[in-house]
Amino acid sequence: MARGLFPRAWIKKSFFFQARISFVRVKYLFLTWLTVFVGGWVIYVQYSNYTELCRGHECKNAICDKYRRGIIDGSACSSLCDKDTLYLGRCLSTSPNNQVYTGGWGDVDGVIRCQVGEVLHYELGEEPEPRREAAVFDKPTRGTSVEKFREMVFNHLKSKLGEQANLASLVTQILSVADGNKDGHVSLPEARSAWALLQLDEVLLGLLLQERGHTPRLMGFCGDLYVTERVPYGPLYGVSLPWPLEAWVPSGARRSMDQWFTPSWPRKAKISMGLLELVEDIFHGNYGSFLMCDLSAGHFGYTDRHDLRLTDPRAIVSEDAFRRTMRALHCEKDEDCLFGADCRTSCDVAQKRCREEVTQPNLAKACRALRDYLLRGTPSELREELERQLYACMALRGSAGQMDMEHSLILNNLKALLWRQISHTKDS
Repeated sequence: MARGLFPRAWIKKSFFFQARISFVRVKYLFLTWLTVFVGGWVIYVQYSNYTELCRGHECKNAICDKYRRGIIDGSACSSLCDKDTLYLGRCLSTSPNNQVYTGGWGDVDGVIRCQVGEVLHYELGEEPEPRREAAVFDKPTRGTSVEKFREMVFNHLKSKLGEQANLASLVTQILSVADGNKDGHVSLPEARSAWALLQLDEVLLGLLLQERGHTPRLMGFCGDLYVTERVPYGPLYGVSLPWPLEAWVPSGARRSMDQWFTPSWPRKAKISMGLLELVEDIFHGNYGSFLMCDLSAGHFGYTDRHDLRLTDPRAIVSEDAFRRTMRALHCEKDEDCLFGADCRTSCDVAQKRCREEVTQPNLAKACRALRDYLLRGTPSELREELERQLYACMALRGSAGQMDMEHSLILNNLKALLWRQISHTKDS
């Protein structure tokens, strides 16, 4: 009897063992299939995003076609289209219409920016619609004299910057830049390129600020493609996390992580001095006052000598243009009166219009951006005084024009405090 039961029990156990093996195989087969599917989907999405965002070849082909047809010209055209000594490197674009690439021009590293026409989205399986070209390179028209072009540039600058005493000298500077081959006069193709560039606010603001060393130097252009010197370190601070982790990291922990990979404190102090000097120079500057409307760390970088550079001038807007925009803005509450990320005004509820005066000056916003950056690793003997001055700075309210004395006093005190700490170091 026992002998008959043993084979039956053994067969039963063997059956369950084989069933378990089959289940494990199916489970691993399913997980393998799921991994391949998800991995393939991620690769497809990344590739689709890349091909939509990175369209530098289109930009170069369009620019070189117009250059060879004699429509445009500029200091970078021959190197880009004939000699191939100006080349596009790694894609940095975050928008399909605004192409950004690292690049090389001979032995010099640069950043190449180019505008392309509007991207029209389409559903999978459909043919893409023809891309609409941006309307550029049609001004000035044939027969326009240099004096007429000078007048065009002057009126354009006046519309952007308002009435300024020294606009004429700025026009002369721009015409000098437009003379790409430095032969002493601006040809029609060069004028078309210069005019197209002036329609880009970031180029105009970059030219205004580069003489003080706040923005990367403009190295050359061809049409609305232009090359600036490369800023080796950027953003100012911050850690890039994979997108699945971004949503799970608490804001407090993220603020701390952003300061992990920053230079030594004396070097951070020098970089911070650069931001304070930028604030000082755009407050009642040579071409009017400007507002810093986005102080995100990604808009700033620094050089090997730890000099600050504003890498995206679109973060700055002229006060005159800001006032015009806010005057036209309809509002129901104060939260509706926002320009960019950081420029706020209040709402006149009775008129349902935004007021023109900003609620916080540039200096207060700069101090807020520098708070965590400067206070991490501060020498112990300096921390209390630095913290006190930063918080006094962050408490400033109203436009800088309404509080000239207080604004200047806090700015000078903060600069003096930092300078005392770094003046004796090699980083100064």
